[in-house]
Amino acid sequence: MRLARIAHPEGVAFVAVEGDLDAAADQVMVAEIAEHPFGQPQFTGRRWPLADVRLLAPILPTKVICVGKNYAEHAREMGGEAPENPVIFLKPSTSVVGPNAAIKLPRDSSRVDFEGELAAVVGQPCKDVPASRARDVLLGFTIANDVTARDQQQADGQWTRGKGHDTFCPLGPWIDTTIDPADLALRTELDGEVKQDSRTSLLLHDVPKLVEWISRVMTLLPGDVILTGTPAGVGPMRAGQTVSVTVEGLGTLTNTVAAR
Repeated sequence: MRLARIAHPEGVAFVAVEGDLDAAADQVMVAEIAEHPFGQPQFTGRRWPLADVRLLAPILPTKVICVGKNYAEHAREMGGEAPENPVIFLKPSTSVVGPNAAIKLPRDSSRVDFEGELAAVVGQPCKDVPASRARDVLLGFTIANDVTARDQQQADGQWTRGKGHDTFCPLGPWIDTTIDPADLALRTELDGEVKQDSRTSLLLHDVPKLVEWISRVMTLLPGDVILTGTPAGVGPMRAGQTVSVTVEGLGTLTNTVAAR
């Protein structure tokens, strides 16, 4: 099932996306889910063509947990070695935006980078989850862009300001509840030019290991999002450009870039 969150003429709703996603948008339908998408979704019976609604971030997490340097080539391009254990940090929930929303460049930053990533969405409250049970606690997977003010990250010596600005966590376009994340192609394009091209099989610490590691530290709640790390090829964006992150089987997350 593909789960999305939409704005429609009467408000905001969670929906299931139905039909062939390669078809025209007016031929793909969305079916409204009552209340929330966790557990066994209940449907209201209302449906709209995808073309008639606006996709929002598929979930509003209480927290976004990110993993740094989780691809060996990215660790090297950042001037370091791959860490033995996952390095985690947080982005605030206020950084989350949806597909087609603008990434706003801070006035006090001279370099803001894209970082395309696979993201896992938590489906139930959990703590101390063994890797063997990680998939049981996940709702599914979506696409993320871990936008980073690189100059602020380097100046501060830690990552909160550089990665925490409003609009710095695009998510979408939906959550796929059945896809296997083990070996998916991941590609980031800037104005149509491929900048990142890798596979999730190259993650140093895979999704089950990340769920185990993070849940040892903190309780995970339904809707929390885990950004699994970005491959090599990160680079700067300028106002007026468009960045798109594509993950095999999940679709494409596209955002414009604008001055704040």
